[in-house]
Amino acid sequence: MKEPIRTPGRIQSFGMLFVVDVATYEIVTASENAAEWLGRSVSELGSPTLEWSVTAQTHGDPIRIDLQGAPYDAITHRLGEQVLIELEPADAPDVPNSSVVAAIRSLGLLADADALRQAAADEVKRISGFDRVMVYRFFEDGHGEVAGEASEPDMESYRGLHFPASDIPQQARSLYLTKLSRQIVSTEDVGTPLVSVAESAPLDLSSAELRAVSPHHLQFMRNMGQASTVSFSLIQDDRLVGMITCAHRSQRRMPILLRRALEVLATQLTLQLGALESIGRLRRDLTIREQRAAVLAGVPSSDDPLLTLVESGEELCRLVGADGAILALDGVSRSIGDVPLIDRSLLLSATGTESLSTNELERSHPGLAALMPGFAGLMVVPVGAHGVLLFFRHEVTRVIRWLGDQTAANRETALSPRRSFSEWRQSVEGSALPWGSVAEEARELGRDLARALDRRREAQLAQLAMIDHLTGLHNRRSFEHELEKAVSAGEGGVLLFLDLDGFKSINDRHGHETGDAVLRTIAQRLARDSRSSDVISRLAGDEFVVLSGGTGHEDGEAFAARLVRDIADPIDTARGPMTVTASCGVIAIEPGQTAKQLVDAADAAMYRAKNSGRNRVSL
Repeated sequence: MKEPIRTPGRIQSFGMLFVVDVATYEIVTASENAAEWLGRSVSELGSPTLEWSVTAQTHGDPIRIDLQGAPYDAITHRLGEQVLIELEPADAPDVPNSSVVAAIRSLGLLADADALRQAAADEVKRISGFDRVMVYRFFEDGHGEVAGEASEPDMESYRGLHFPASDIPQQARSLYLTKLSRQIVSTEDVGTPLVSVAESAPLDLSSAELRAVSPHHLQFMRNMGQASTVSFSLIQDDRLVGMITCAHRSQRRMPILLRRALEVLATQLTLQLGALESIGRLRRDLTIREQRAAVLAGVPSSDDPLLTLVESGEELCRLVGADGAILALDGVSRSIGDVPLIDRSLLLSATGTESLSTNELERSHPGLAALMPGFAGLMVVPVGAHGVLLFFRHEVTRVIRWLGDQTAANRETALSPRRSFSEWRQSVEGSALPWGSVAEEARELGRDLARALDRRREAQLAQLAMIDHLTGLHNRRSFEHELEKAVSAGEGGVLLFLDLDGFKSINDRHGHETGDAVLRTIAQRLARDSRSSDVISRLAGDEFVVLSGGTGHEDGEAFAARLVRDIADPIDTARGPMTVTASCGVIAIEPGQTAKQLVDAADAAMYRAKNSGRNRVSL
């Protein structure tokens, strides 16, 4: 059952509390140690400053008042139609130690989060005089760690120890978001009850300085050897990310103004930790992006992207901290590093293609765990429509250092706080190292890889649109584009137009399959005899053109003669040797001519060769 920690019905006994009805300015509720004021006007307290604060509704900041000859620090809060007044004895130094400002400046120079938490503990201990100061850090799952600690030499150190989320129940965490600081002057104080002139609803003390504390929490503190504490919340984006806790072995009270000053320090610490976290995240993101780009750089232009990834497999696994990986892309799969010894297709079928990350496979997916003994970490990363990446981590034994034995042996009852808080080590098996932020980075890797493969496919489609599917040469569209570029640039050279002699008879007598084989061989011979800079194209049927930039007219004629001669060599086919010849027209590329005029002139020269007996070159 949840305790009414917001409405405990009592306050800590060192102070006093009044509730004033704003309609009548009558004190309608008071702590039992100030019950004599019930039913009286707030003006009777004898403090014009306090009376003005209540009537003018200037709340929040402490003010100094005198009550029956004793000095008090008064803090007022508005609660609906009432004003709550809290009085703390002002018999301690009432101004913040000037070193608070110096401490904030000193902490502001630190650029390492771990060093900053430790320095904050040192500074707050020096300022407060408490025996022990701990800076807690909370993780996403709610559990915490003593990330910084300053304590007296004779005290056992808790630094680096972890504690479960249950140490700070959710309702307490919610309360810690309401108020930046909480003081408990004595863990032996059962508190002073509140009394009212009439029966009323329980008073909400969420924002009160004097709110009494849960008996369970007081016992928890006593078990830790703490007689008094002051805690400061570290709040980031409406989430409790840590705390600063000052603890003392004897009763010790911290003045309200010093608490306010340390609230400022705690707020500054939170902002600085958040900034360092953001800077660290940005730096890591930049590094990861650079590494990811390096791993994927060759994919868009690769003839075999899967092989390209496998060749950079070590870097790929290092990118996500995996012991091994299976890459299944576009119907083909390969493995890298240490992977489960099981049929790959069976494993891929079992994992599916939905995003998944776990470091406790046996607990979260026992069926999958049975397929991959020795592995406790699995991450499934979709790669768009292309497939999936599987990353694996071996099972490891981790040792967690806890703030006290977490077992039942360290408690009076199941609901009692721990008796001892000495370091207790727990070996955790059956899990891998947590993936953490790597899971999102891996999903981004999958998205980047999908985009790279999409670009590669688009480039292939664009290339196919410019290639003759039968021969692999430039098609008409591509050739015309290249010729237009050459004409626009004013490049010289020659243009060859070749047409096979009597090719139709090969198709008619031996079939198109044999004819296609002949055309592919002709294309290979043209490519073999040409320069890498020459543009060779199959325009249509048995027509070929060659654009040879920078080649002189005489050299072009010799080049054409060589091509015609080589084409006439016998060609081996499934139907036996075949012989085919070619007629070739050669023209020089002269300034002022259009691409169409050049092709028409070369075509006319080719027909002159045919009319002159075929198997020859004509200018």
